[in-house]
Amino acid sequence: MVIWTIANQKGGVGKTTTTVTLGGLLAERGYRVLLVDTDPHASLTYYFGIDAEELEVSVYDIFVRGKNITREEILQSLCPSTAERLDILPASMSLATLDRSMGNKGGMGLIVKKALQLIAKDYDYVLIDCPPVMGVLMVNALAACDRVLIPVQTEFLALKGLERMIATMALMRSSQQDLAFTIIPTMYDKRTKASLEAYKELKAKYQDKVWSAVVPIDTKFRDASLAQTPPNAFAGASRGVFAYNTLLTYLLQLAPEA
Repeated sequence: MVIWTIANQKGGVGKTTTTVTLGGLLAERGYRVLLVDTDPHASLTYYFGIDAEELEVSVYDIFVRGKNITREEILQSLCPSTAERLDILPASMSLATLDRSMGNKGGMGLIVKKALQLIAKDYDYVLIDCPPVMGVLMVNALAACDRVLIPVQTEFLALKGLERMIATMALMRSSQQDLAFTIIPTMYDKRTKASLEAYKELKAKYQDKVWSAVVPIDTKFRDASLAQTPPNAFAGASRGVFAYNTLLTYLLQLAPEA
């Protein structure tokens, strides 16, 4: 099982879109895929029409159960998506209380990693959608993964958010975990100077850590979310899906076998 965490300490850069689209494309290629929502805002959960306020069990319960969680309990908390071979481990609003209620407890940083190990034979790929805030949820997502995918909107303020994300991963390295990562330029608009300059700065500063192509602005992403289905199933020929398909091919070449 290969685990990718999609993270950035800035909101609105395309984290959930990246998670859903790559997950849908992996499922389309025949892989068994699990999408994990660790954001209290539950955007990934709501994307698939799952009401986070009505859930009886969610990823929150994995934190409550901790090391006592069983494989059966994890599987019971999953929800199907609108696509074959694509399941969701949904979020709930209760996640917002974790840092206050459990953040100081020992061993809290590895709960997601240990839980996913229990279902390693059930899925080929797991994609974890993160909140844009450093805390116990992001620490868990980073500690669990094989690679961090960092979507970065091609505009100046998003580059500042990337700097914070790089600094966070440097802290993780100091705790003996070396994180492989790939920066994904998103929401690229070749008509604007801001996008052109931001992309140029990304390539100059981070070089081979930046995926060599871009994800363009594409209204089909928004339309797919309204339809509660992955973009590849909604508009497979769109330019945005084409870009993510190219990205996925690149990432699969980097990844160990699922």
